[in-house]
Amino acid sequence: MQRLQAQQPRPKGPAAAAAPDAFARRTAVVTGAAGFIGSHLCERLLDLGANVIGIDNLLTGRLDNLSHLRSADGFRFQADDVTRPFTVAGPVDFVFHLASPASPLDYARHPLATLKVGAIGTLNALEMAEAKRARFLLASTSEVYGDPLVHPQPEQYWGNVNPIGPRSVYDEAKRYAEALTSCFHRTGGTRTRIVRIFNTYGPRMRADDGRAVPAFIQQALAGEPITVAGDGGQTRSLCFVADTVEGLLATTAAEYAGPVNIGNPHEITMLQLAEEIRTMTGSASAITFVPLPADDPKRRCPDITAARAHLDWEPTTHLRDGLRQTLDWAEKHFPAQTVAAGGSAS
Repeated sequence: MQRLQAQQPRPKGPAAAAAPDAFARRTAVVTGAAGFIGSHLCERLLDLGANVIGIDNLLTGRLDNLSHLRSADGFRFQADDVTRPFTVAGPVDFVFHLASPASPLDYARHPLATLKVGAIGTLNALEMAEAKRARFLLASTSEVYGDPLVHPQPEQYWGNVNPIGPRSVYDEAKRYAEALTSCFHRTGGTRTRIVRIFNTYGPRMRADDGRAVPAFIQQALAGEPITVAGDGGQTRSLCFVADTVEGLLATTAAEYAGPVNIGNPHEITMLQLAEEIRTMTGSASAITFVPLPADDPKRRCPDITAARAHLDWEPTTHLRDGLRQTLDWAEKHFPAQTVAAGGSAS
């Protein structure tokens, strides 16, 4: 078997250049490995020469996302539910904890599972990292800021979150996971890192996960109305998945232990995004409007000052270039008919 080669262009710069020294010939455990971001992280770690143990219970992840890795030298898949105690054989250098339903439709379908993986799953992953003396990365989310009143959002902002709303199972699960991770760092000496991932897009997003980018693409390709929530004026900052993965790696390798925002500091409205995707696909789809979901944030944009200062990281993929790669993939993998309306911008 041979090492997997890079499948797409990767960001360049000091953060990316430092990664091979940090991960080559090391062993990394990735929970949520069959998910959208998790599968790209596994791929990149293998590309950097790491041995990777991917863990997933396949509640929302898909084995298809890992099909090109299953025969790669250095990769092993382990079907496990991290809400039950688990371990892996041999030494481990890094634990990347990404396991969780992550789209609005997924955590609406699996609310208890979302809370459990944020609480019990994070505890189990931290305890394994502690036992293995491994560095631990928590993949948190911009959802910890809720519907923010501060723009852009710095890591010092505590957020504006509805703790009992329909989105709360995900928001509060991640907020608790951050508290738990910070506790291990302070009291047990476990080397932990926290990244707050803002909206990420790219190949391997599911057409039916309810997020704006895949929903708009699916509807445009099918020639059906592109459904925009509210008046389309709400904003998101969209970061291409390869850039997000480089941010995760840079955070893990760095000595800076504070939470770090990983995302694109440039906002786009959902109406602008729908129009851009319609133009790029050459679709004749009409743009229609549907009610805004409860607690859907009006603006979401990261302050990435800390990432620039401590990681020498910032996204390098232009939105149009990232959308082109995503569209090329979607044209081959999305079903011919619409399977989900674009309700949430998340």
